[in-house]
Parts: sequence; C-alpha cells; structure tokens
Amino acid sequence: MILVDHSLIVTALGETVIRFWDLDQDENYVLSLDMQFGFEGGECINCVSYCSAKGILAAGTSKGRVAMWKKAAGSHQSTWTLEGKEKWKFQASTELEGNVTQIKWGSRKNLLAVNNISSVVILSEQAMLAHFHQQVAVVQVSPNLFNVMIFSTGTTHSLRLDMNASGVFATQDAIVFWNGKQVAVFEFSGDTFRSAGSFFCDSPVLSVHGENLYTVEPYRIQVRTWQGTVKQLLVFSEAEGNPCLLDVCGNFLAVGTDLAHLKIFDLSRREAKVHCDSKSLSKLLPGHGAILSVKCNANGSKVSIFVSRADGSIDSKICFYDVEMDQVTLFDFKAEQGDGRENLSAGQGIGKFVVEYPELHNHIPACHFWDQSEPRLFVCEVIPETGLQPPDQKKNQTEGTMDVWIISFFSTEEHGLLLQDSFPLPSSYQVLLGIEVPHYYFAKKLGEAEKGASESGSGTVSQMAARRPMKDFIGLGDCDKTTQDAMLNFSYYLTAGDMDEAFKSIKLIKSEAVWENMARMCVKTQRLDVAKICLGHMGHARGAKALREAEQEPEQKARVAVLAIQLGMLEDAEQLYKDCKRYDLLNKFYQASNQWQKAIETAEAHDRVHLRTTHYNYAKHLEATGQQSLALTHYEKSDTHRFEVPRMLSEDLQALENYINKRKDKSLWKWWAQYLESQSDMESALKYYALAQDYFSLVRVHCFQGNIEKAAEIANETGNGAASYHLARQYESQEDIKQAVHFYSRAQAFNNAIRLCKANNLNDQLMNLALLSSPEDMIEAACYYEEKGDQMDRAVMLYHKAGHFSKALELAFTTQQFGALQLIAEDLDEKSDPALLARCSGFFIEHAQYEKAMELLLTAKKYHEALRLCLEQNLTITEELAEKMTVSKESQDLSEESRRELLEQIADCCMRQGNYHIATKKYTQAGNKLKAMRALLKSGDTEKIIFFAGVSRQREIYIMAANYLQSLDWRKDAKIIANIISFYTKGGALDLLAGFYDACAQVEIDEYQNYEKAHRALTEAYKCLSKAKARSPVEQESKLGHLQSRISLMKRFIHAQRVYPEDTEEAVRQCELLLAEQDFDNAIRHGDVLGFLVQHYAQVEEFHTAYRYLEEMQKRIPALNLSYYVSPQTMEAVHRGAGVPMSRALAPAHSGHGSMDNREEEEVADEVEDP
Repeated sequence: MILVDHSLIVTALGETVIRFWDLDQDENYVLSLDMQFGFEGGECINCVSYCSAKGILAAGTSKGRVAMWKKAAGSHQSTWTLEGKEKWKFQASTELEGNVTQIKWGSRKNLLAVNNISSVVILSEQAMLAHFHQQVAVVQVSPNLFNVMIFSTGTTHSLRLDMNASGVFATQDAIVFWNGKQVAVFEFSGDTFRSAGSFFCDSPVLSVHGENLYTVEPYRIQVRTWQGTVKQLLVFSEAEGNPCLLDVCGNFLAVGTDLAHLKIFDLSRREAKVHCDSKSLSKLLPGHGAILSVKCNANGSKVSIFVSRADGSIDSKICFYDVEMDQVTLFDFKAEQGDGRENLSAGQGIGKFVVEYPELHNHIPACHFWDQSEPRLFVCEVIPETGLQPPDQKKNQTEGTMDVWIISFFSTEEHGLLLQDSFPLPSSYQVLLGIEVPHYYFAKKLGEAEKGASESGSGTVSQMAARRPMKDFIGLGDCDKTTQDAMLNFSYYLTAGDMDEAFKSIKLIKSEAVWENMARMCVKTQRLDVAKICLGHMGHARGAKALREAEQEPEQKARVAVLAIQLGMLEDAEQLYKDCKRYDLLNKFYQASNQWQKAIETAEAHDRVHLRTTHYNYAKHLEATGQQSLALTHYEKSDTHRFEVPRMLSEDLQALENYINKRKDKSLWKWWAQYLESQSDMESALKYYALAQDYFSLVRVHCFQGNIEKAAEIANETGNGAASYHLARQYESQEDIKQAVHFYSRAQAFNNAIRLCKANNLNDQLMNLALLSSPEDMIEAACYYEEKGDQMDRAVMLYHKAGHFSKALELAFTTQQFGALQLIAEDLDEKSDPALLARCSGFFIEHAQYEKAMELLLTAKKYHEALRLCLEQNLTITEELAEKMTVSKESQDLSEESRRELLEQIADCCMRQGNYHIATKKYTQAGNKLKAMRALLKSGDTEKIIFFAGVSRQREIYIMAANYLQSLDWRKDAKIIANIISFYTKGGALDLLAGFYDACAQVEIDEYQNYEKAHRALTEAYKCLSKAKARSPVEQESKLGHLQSRISLMKRFIHAQRVYPEDTEEAVRQCELLLAEQDFDNAIRHGDVLGFLVQHYAQVEEFHTAYRYLEEMQKRIPALNLSYYVSPQTMEAVHRGAGVPMSRALAPAHSGHGSMDNREEEEVADEVEDP
C-alpha cells in the first residue's frame, strides 16, 4: 500500500487489479492488465511503487513482468473531470523471470529495483524504439513486442522477438532488428513475418536499402546480404574517423564519423559509389563539437546535421549542408534580434545565415527527417531545453507535449530556408516518425492506441502509429501523383510568398477539395482576388455572392472574414473581426452562429449602439425556441417589451395581466385599459386608465357613460389639454357656452373660445382670450373690435400685440391715442418701416419729446437728422447715444467719406458739450488723430494721453503729448520724465528735448545745488541740440556756443569742489577766478561760489576775508536767501570773528531749502541723469 499526492491510496493485494481510493473525491476505482500488451490471463499484481517526479506508477506481477502507468498531467481541476482509470495511461511493460514480490524507484528517477525472490534486478529506462520508412512504421510496445503498421495496405501486425533490441529499421520488404551483438531480419509473408536471416554482428548502427544491410566496423562500412554475407566494403581513412551514424533516404546513404566528417554514397547502382567526398565539419563550422545525427534528402543534394556543444549536450542549431554549393546554412532556435548575416572566410565560400523565429526560442531540435521522395521538404521535432522553461509554463504543460513542436521547412537554393508549417505535437502522439507527402507520421502513446483498439473492436491489434495530413492536403485524401505534386508546388510558392506561381501550379486541377484548400489558404494570405476564382471552381455560388457584397466594407480583414465564414472557418472569422475592430460585424457573426452570450458581451463592451438590437434579436430567438420567461427579460432590456410582450402573450391573457401588474408600466397599463375598453369592461378600463394617468381617456369614458360632472372634475384637477378639449366639445354640443369657453381656454384652444365669445357677445372674455392666443387670433379679435367701433383702444392694443404696427399706429393717430402711440414706439426697431418710424418721430417732436424722437430717427438710420435735432435742442450726447449714431464700416447706408464726416460732426458736438473722451473716440474712429489728441489734452487724462500717444505713433502727437506732460509737475514723477524724453525722441523734436534737459539742469542747480547732475543734463542737451535740424544754422551755433560755455564754467566749479579736500588753495583760486569770468551768472549762481569761499575762510579762521565775501553776497543776494548758501552757524562765527555785530536781517532763519533728504526728488534727478 502506498500514498500518492497525500490523498490517493494505492494497494496491490495479489489480485489481478490495482485498487485506488481517492480521499478528496470520495471515490474508488481499479486498474487491470490488458492482454493486448502481452499480459496473461489471471496474472496477479503483487506490489506497486510510485515516482512523484515522473508521475509514473510501476507494478510487479506474478509472471515476472513490470507494468507502468503515467498519471494524467494538467491542473488539479482538469483531472477531476476524468473518471477513475482514465486518470492513468499505460506506458510500457518489461519482462523478467520469476515472481516479482517487491519493487522500488531509485533516487536517480530513471532506475527501478525489482525483487523476484531469486535475485534483485535494476531496470534502467530506455527510449522506445520506432522507425518509419517506405510506408511501414514499427513501434515498440514492450521490450520484446513490436507493433507494425503498413500504411499502403492499412494493416497492423504484432511482432514478438526473443532478443532485447536496441535498434530497428523498416522497409517495404523487411524489418531489421539489432542489439549490438546480433542482427535479425524479418520479411513479409502474407499476413505474417518470417525470419529471413540472423547473424552475429557488433555494429551499433544499421541501415537498409533494398536487399542490402549496411553495418559499421572501425574505419569501414560493410554492405551485407540479409544473411550477413559481406558484399562490399566502404573504407574510411584514419583522418576521416570511424563511421558511427548512418541514414538512408531515396538512393543515398549519408554517413557521419566520430571525427565529425561527412560522406554521402549513391546506392542506385549495384555497388555503392561516392556521391559526395568526405567533408570535415570542423572546417565547415569551426568551433562546433561532434556530429550527433545526420540525414540526407531524397536526391542527395542536402544534408541536415545535429551537432553537440562543448559539454556534450545537443546544440540549438540545425546545420544544412548544400552538396552542390559546398555551403552551410544554420537555423538557430536561439537567434537573437539583429544577429543578421555573417560570412566565413571567402576562401571556403561558406555562407552562414541566422533565421529568426521568436516563438521557438528556448527550444532545441530532438529529431529530423527529409521527405523520402520530395528533396525540398524537411521536418523536425523541437522540445524545450531543460531548465529554460519558466515554472508557470511547466505547471500548465499537459502530457509533456504541449510545448513540443513539429516544424517543416522548404530548403532551396533560390529562397534558402522557408518555414512551411508549425504546430504543437498533439497530446495523443508520442514522437514524430517521419514525413512522406502528403502526411506526417507519428508514434502514438500506448494509452491512446489501447483506446483506439477498444473503439474499433477487441479482436484487433492496436495501431501504435498514425499519420496526419499536411495543412495543404487537408480534405484531399489519397490524391493522385499529379495532384500531389501540384499541391506541393502550391504550398512551396505560397510559403515563398509568390501567390501568382502558387495559383498557376494548381490551375489545371479539377478537384473541388484542392480548390477549397486553396480558398482556405486565401483566408490566411488575405488574397481575395484568388479566392474569387477558387469559389468559382468550387461552384460555391453563395460564397461568391457574399464575397461580392462584402466589397463595400472598408477593412480588408472584414472582407476576408466573410470568406472565412463561407468556408466554415469560424474561428478565423472571429479573430479577423477582432483584429480589424469591426465589433458590429462580430456581433452579427455571434448572433448568426448562435453564440448569444458572446454577442451580448461584445455589444456591451464595444458595440453599444447595437446593444438593444442584440437583446431584441436574442429575445426573438428565445421566443421561437419557446423560452418565453427568458425572452421577456431580453425584450425588456431592448426596451421593446411594451409592444412585443403583449403580442407574445396575447393568447395567455392571465399571464399577460400578471405581467402588466408586475411591471407597473404606464404604457402597458394604457394598452391593457384600451384592450379592456374594446371588450366593454369600462370599470376595469377606468381603473387602468387611472393607473396610467391617461386623463384624456378617463374623461372620454366618463363622457361616454354620461358622467360629465366627474369628467369636469378630472379635467379641472389635472389641467390635461386633450381632456379639457374633449370636455369643451361636449359642453358646446350641450350649448353650455360658459363651460365650453372655460375648458377651451384650459386646453389652450383659444381660437375655439374666441369663436364662441364672438358668437355670444362675450366682449370682456374675448379680450383676455385674444391676448393669450396667437397673433392671427389677436388680429381677428382686433378686426371684431374695430368693426364694432366702440372699443378702439382694445383694437389698437391687439394690433400692437400681434405685431401689426402700421395698422395699430394708423388707428392710434386716427383716434388720438397718444399713450398707445408711446407704447407702440417702444417696440419699433430697425426692421420696422422707415416711413413709420419717421412719422412717429415727427409726432414726438411736435409734442417736445425730443429724446424719444431722436431714438426713432436713429432707429430709422436718419443720422444727420438726429444730429441736427441734438444740436438744435441742445441734447447731451451720451456714450450710448454716440454709439447709436456711429455707422459701422460694413454698413452700406453711408459711403466711407460720409461716415467719417458724420463722426467728426458728432465729435465736434461732443467737444462743444465738454465730452472730451467721447470726442476723442469719435475723432479716432473718423481717422483724425490730431483732433482726437487735442480733445484728449483738454480732458487732462494723463494716462490716456500717454497711451494714445504710444498707439498713434505720429510725430505731431508725440510732441503734443510731451509738451502737455512738461506742463505738469514732472519734477516729482520719474515716469513722466521718462515719457517726455521718449516722446520728444520718437517725435524727432531734439531741440525741444535739449530745452527739457536744460530745464532739468536748472532744477538740479536751483533746488539741489547738484552741479554734477546739472552738468550731465547740459551735456545731454548739447548732444540733442547738435543733432537737431535747425531752421537757422547761425542761431543754432550761437545756442551751442552758449551751452558749451556754461558746461565749461560748470565743469571748473565741479573740479574745485572735488579737489578741495586734497588741494585747498587750488580750489579757492579756481573759485576766485570764476568770480572774475563774464556771463558767470548764466552757468553758476554767485551764492554757490561765494558761499563756498565764506565756508572755507571761516574754517581756516580768516574771518575778515570771510566777512568781505559775505558782504559781497549781501549785495548780490537778498538777506532772506543767504541761509540757503551759508549756514547760520557759519554766519554767526564770521561776524563774531570779524568783531562785527550781526544785524537782524541776517539772523538765522529756518528754511526748507537745502534739504537733500527728499528721495523722490533724488529719483527725478537720477532719471534726468540717465535718459
């Protein structure tokens, strides 16, 4: 007894079965031995052992045999769906002697220890033998039992040996077994096999061609008969090495040696001849290891080779040697992006190409074959390289074949290697055996073979080999040679991408299956032009029509999907619609293929516009299949249940009534009430009309029953228009005019109410109703009042309200209704009749309502008359009025010249009225910027003046703005100073700018005694004046000379001030010299120089000299201003030192002059300094 996976108990109790108890699933089942695999009846199972790493259960029997089963792989959930013994698949059996009493797996996983009482035997795992050649397949079932399948006749045989074979080779005439010691040959004899020869031979490899056997010994290949007689020796040199690999294909024998040499022999004659001389793989492919496998094609032109790596493992590359070109091509399953092409040395003439197929990365080749008759076709089986599979991929792999791929190529000189087909090895197959057009051949797994035998009948022998048609031959069956060659060429050209040549190759074939296959390939290649021809040869009229109708679809894949649907390739069609994102067509496809859930999911996620339609179609489908309850749900989701459900349930009224009561839908209540009314069940109908809030139908039914009071109550409570109208008709028929008018009014059927009022002289109600009604009804009522003649004010009002102004004014003038005239005038606009407007304005002028008259004149676009009225009556022009009087440039009423003239007139009027801003705006609109600037200057708005000057960019305006700014208190505002300088500069008035700089210099002297800044200002004035264009050059020269003189004098005084701390005598001397200069006063004030000297002599205590200069100051400067130049303390000191009493006139007086703390003024000075 053993425990498997913590939940499965397995027992062997010496019975003919193994018993299983599944604790998780709470089930039990048994496995038994099948006599078909060589077991005897009544053979008992004594012991079991399980290898968790391999998932294999081994059992020992009483007859000395060891049986093995493999647990079904896959996710735990997927194996639950299998029942009992289906979870285990028979693998193989091994025969020993005695009675097996104990069995145990070893730690190496490929060793199994068996105790048969007399001895202990260790079994080692060996690969299953299998071979296919010339339509004969041999597959090993157990160590001594082989299954032989002859595909040409469709027969299957079993062959038991008395030796443990290590190799097998099958031909159409015989099957040869060997084990490295002995060779046994069996030939076909009817339905059985008979021994055709047996001999001892220690050759590890063997091949067969016709009646010749090819065995190897050191440096030689022996050509033997079936009985072992050596007929010929094929000798190899020591440099070439010992032959160790043999392969026969067609009439050629490929040989590989242990020193990595390759040689090919032609077997088509009586004796083997060398077809290709020995080639050294180390020279062809430097750096590669030994040859592991070698195969040649049917005409001996190409050889495929597996090589080993340095560590002895198989390389990921397949080498293809071209005999004629003496060139090697590599197909590498691990080729990385960008490997590209790499040429070996030119002397060898070998090209090396790396071909990329990313889906095959991390795979290595396991076996390879050439087609036995088609030299271009090559196939190989690839498996994942150990350790390179991600763990999650290993977990999801089922039966060890999901990641095993079969790949076929076309190998030609013209196109190199072309990938023809690739598909995963089906789970029921064990290994690839070979290829022979039009099929691939595989060895089946033991469990699958057993299943096939049980399905076909217990008396037959299991078929351990199977074949699968190539993708281009699906549906063709066993076609003739011509069709086979044509389809093969078709497949080749299709793989090469040459559709035209592919089409030519099958053009003459009559088989519909071939054309259908071609059409299917057109789905893959998306060649709809070829598909049309294929459908024509197939006689597929419906498909051709559908394809022609699909041409209107803009997406290529959408058109191809239609072809796929017609050919039954529904999965391809589905994918094509998804690829081109045509979810609307995908939705229709799902609906047509009865995949309603997918259709609804697609509509909800991607095709919302057809979601309701999808639900509706599904509901129709469900209704057709009798699933009414589910159909109800989808009718509701499609929002068609208000019509479809009553129709569907029309024969089951009780169910329909229950549904309507359950839904509580007003539309359904109304429909049900109408049905009950048609059945004369008025009380029930009233109930459902009330639920549906259909007040019109309630009033209608109550009126029908004569219950008009109840009907009136409902109409008054709800205010429903239709109900009120119906009730009014009832009252009118009963000549109850008052009630009829009331309910016509509630129904807003005012024309009917007015009709009744006119007929019955209800004048007061008529007026109210007319005002609520349409303009047509108002005019009709106004005509009625006008005809009567006693209520003309009502007629005027109604004409006015109806928009009939001319008639209203005519009546108002006629009847002298001035109040009405004013109301009418308020509603007149530019669309009104100009004559009407002029007449109204004249009326208002007569009655001294000038503002109203002017508005009407402007509305009538009589601008000059309006302006004249404004001037005559001295009406103030507001901004709003000025805008109304302004004609736009796009207007066709006035020419551009007239428009400008009007604008200037408006501006002149505004100037007279003191509206300078409006005047500026109108002058600007008229294009007269100078007048606009003058108006703006009068307004005194400094900011707008600066802005206007900046945007006008006219010389005169710049100068005007600068002159204006100079009239302001610019000394305290640095921005104004900057704008004055900027505007004079832009206006080109450099002489004026020079004058401004001169004024700035004088300010610096008078207010701040800052001669340095004054000097800089005068320098700037000199520069400007020298650049200015003067009218009189003489006058300009005179001004420049005067400026130069002032600058020179000022410069000397500044120099004296600067050198005074270092050279006092020089500074005093310069000042005394300055006092003697002519025109001294024009540049420097006397007080500044004399004050400087007084201050100096007072400091050196020469008080008499200081007093002399002070006296001179008193002569030149008023006594009140002396303190500006000499401090009171200094004056007191001088008088005291000179012994002269100080007069009251010279008493200290505090003055604000001389303060240098005013920072704003300092900034002004800086602005002048740096223009």
